[in-house]
Amino acid sequence: MFEQELNNYWKTVVDTIQDGVMIVNTEGRIVSVNKAFESITGYPQEEVIGQLCSILDCSTCELVREGGSCHWCVMFERGKLKKQKCTMKRKDGKSVNIVKNASVLEDGEGNVTGAVETLTDITDLIDKEIQIERYKRVLSEEDRYYGMIGASASMQQVFDLISNAAMSAAPAIIYGESGTGKELVAKAIHEGGNRNGRPFVKVNCAALNESLLESELFGHVKGAFTGAHKTREGRFEAASGGDIFLDEIGDLPLSTQVKLLRVLEEKVVERVGDNRPIQTDVRIITATNRDLRQLVQKGSFREDFYYRINVIPIHVPPLRERIGDIPLLSEAFFRHLQVKSGKPIQEISTEALNCLIQYSWPGNVRELKSAFEYAFVSCSGPAILPQHLPREIIKMQTITDFSPISSESLEKIKRQRLVDALRQANGNQSEAARILGISRTSVWNQIKRFDISL
Repeated sequence: MFEQELNNYWKTVVDTIQDGVMIVNTEGRIVSVNKAFESITGYPQEEVIGQLCSILDCSTCELVREGGSCHWCVMFERGKLKKQKCTMKRKDGKSVNIVKNASVLEDGEGNVTGAVETLTDITDLIDKEIQIERYKRVLSEEDRYYGMIGASASMQQVFDLISNAAMSAAPAIIYGESGTGKELVAKAIHEGGNRNGRPFVKVNCAALNESLLESELFGHVKGAFTGAHKTREGRFEAASGGDIFLDEIGDLPLSTQVKLLRVLEEKVVERVGDNRPIQTDVRIITATNRDLRQLVQKGSFREDFYYRINVIPIHVPPLRERIGDIPLLSEAFFRHLQVKSGKPIQEISTEALNCLIQYSWPGNVRELKSAFEYAFVSCSGPAILPQHLPREIIKMQTITDFSPISSESLEKIKRQRLVDALRQANGNQSEAARILGISRTSVWNQIKRFDISL
């Protein structure tokens, strides 16, 4: 009687704890779960009892397939698992971040009868870590992120994509017009990942002809062609363990695309003039200002190669689509040149800033930086005025009929954007933050600053 009561008490205890508990037999079939398991995985008890535990699609599960139909987890060989981070698939298909502990179960004679596993949902913790990183970006001076500047929603989305790409070994491709900072994005992916202590090698595919490009990428042996006086390693070998950045990938010859496809699929390169494969561990990051889909349709870009490099696409917006970042970028370039030049220029006039905001910037951030370099040469007074800017910027100002944008007008624009986002989110500040691409703390601070009533 006491043993039966103890079993009932034990079931109550197991169903009370917040961690999921799962017991499997030696075949990996689930024989018991608690209430927390149902809540974490979305699977009711009656649906999982008798199922293989592989139904949870754990990202770190290692199966031993020796011996025919055996499906034992490697954990049965090790005897236990401790604080292992992984992801599992819920019944609704969504991933959940888990820390799991596990141990085999033995009878009185030491025979393994199954295993017990506890699952701790750490999704909220991961979300908080991501949010903390966003807070750091928002609170950092000049809204910098690995050398890039931008507080706009579109750039915050780019920063988030960079963070995700950095933690992956998959190929990433950066799309954007000339001058948008694609190389900075590539470098941020490298520096933000676990290869940041390894080489970061850059190659401009448009700067070399076909024969030189292959020698540059894969290396060559002595005597492979006229002028090959000694054996030389290629950029892929130089980047071993790190990242290689192939800029202007849209200009790559078809023959070189075929060879790069092999590198991606087989992880080997062959030097020009040699047929011995050399193993290489390199993550490829590419960039282009061209429409690769259109090139595929025209037959000037291989479709199989396109799908192989287009795994993590990142689109960098042109400057004209994020005019709210122009004051931030202008301030950064101004401060840098102020120190570099040593000239007694103290400020950018409101009129000059209005000209910059109203210009279309076909050359993007690179053109904006050049405009400030020109202004520091032409300005001899204490402030940069419209006449100190390049002629095309002033000309655009005169032929367009824009009214000057004052700091007060910019504040009104920011306030209205926040009001619109809050209305769209039904007053939910977290959702409004997601819509605007900023942190919840920034939303809260702006609500106070603009005196918005919820």
